Amino acid sequence: MTNEWCGWREATERALYGPDDGFYTRPGGPGPAGHFRTSVHASPLYADAVATLLRRVDTALGRPDELALVDVGAGRGELLTGVLAALPEEVAARLRPCAVERAVRPEGLDPRIAWRGELPAPGSVTGLLFANEWLDNVPVDVVETDADGVPRRVLVRADGTERLGEPVDGGDAQWLGRWWAPPPAPDGAVSPGLRAEIGRPRDEAWARAVRALRAGLAVAVDYAHERGGRPLFGTLTGFRDGREVAPVPDGSCDITAHVALDACAGPSAQRLTQRAALRALGVDGRRPPLALAATDPAGYVRALSAAGAAAELTDPAGLGGFGWLLEPVGEACAGLLGPPDAA
Repeated sequence: MTNEWCGWREATERALYGPDDGFYTRPGGPGPAGHFRTSVHASPLYADAVATLLRRVDTALGRPDELALVDVGAGRGELLTGVLAALPEEVAARLRPCAVERAVRPEGLDPRIAWRGELPAPGSVTGLLFANEWLDNVPVDVVETDADGVPRRVLVRADGTERLGEPVDGGDAQWLGRWWAPPPAPDGAVSPGLRAEIGRPRDEAWARAVRALRAGLAVAVDYAHERGGRPLFGTLTGFRDGREVAPVPDGSCDITAHVALDACAGPSAQRLTQRAALRALGVDGRRPPLALAATDPAGYVRALSAAGAAAELTDPAGLGGFGWLLEPVGEACAGLLGPPDAA
């Protein structure tokens, strides 16, 4: 890794996706599951819920001869594997599952799953495009206000050392002004040290992903925040071996930042919490009735275990607080999860 000064976007790109020593692309690496726990890894119920959503998309599209499921940021293919196992044979036979991931194809992956390093061509697929914790790993630049309150690009070295660079201008300044303007300080006081992540590359990445669909539904699931409630000091952080660590762009850790999903959203998009989305897909964390323990003890234990897993996925203080962004392409797949619900 070079130790020259550059913006966080360039540094993160090298650290995560460098061809030989990138955190995600390093040969023989464990993938995301080796470092942090996503909804996909938390419980098979998550793949079951995505399978339910896929079946709703299939029905809305009139059960096409070829139905696509594109998993963007597919890790090691765990979600696609789980969805294939959860689908009825009639749907699985028509499904064309595709993983989009910059790491190499893992050994032993189901041969039905296509593996590619780039998004499909615009308008080339019909079905469901699903991006679970992908956008938070699309590299972005970081800015910080200086002593005069002027937003300046943060420069960083591979060892994590930072300094302030030039003032932000052009399209990035426009994005900040629209989507991450800090609250006005009392009496016009200057507020140095405020930080933000410029989400414009994520907006563009999501727009490209949506354009891959000819018809269907695109879904992004991620750590998220909304305009009016952006964190004053940004969200850039790192993860390694299941623990949060300092974000050092040397390839030794994941580097992630929460996503401004409201900036990514197109005019027809729907936003809701994971808790609301999964409940609409039948994931319910309520405990089974105690009477079941007397009549079917084994069934009660299974139901209790499923309820615990569902509770973790829908916990509003944890995974349930993730944001879901649903973007229909064509009218058929609008409103598949009902009206927005922040519960």
